[in-house]
Amino acid sequence: MSVNQQYALDVYRASLHGEPAPPAPGVHDWSAIRELRDYRRFRAVVAGRPAHGRIRAALARLIHPQRRAAGC
Repeated sequence: MSVNQQYALDVYRASLHGEPAPPAPGVHDWSAIRELRDYRRFRAVVAGRPAHGRIRAALARLIHPQRRAAGC
């Protein structure tokens, strides 16, 4: 059964019982991604690491290894 078929069945069952319809698949995807990002930033701060820019800094070190001492 696909996600859309399951959603249609859930909507039908909710209408039979007089309950509100469940949210459509994919409606809350971006909010879940934002919450995961915020959680990872929080864990980084608690662990004493910078909360953002770690990937960009690592890529910059790989691309320009001679600039490492000049930054900090």
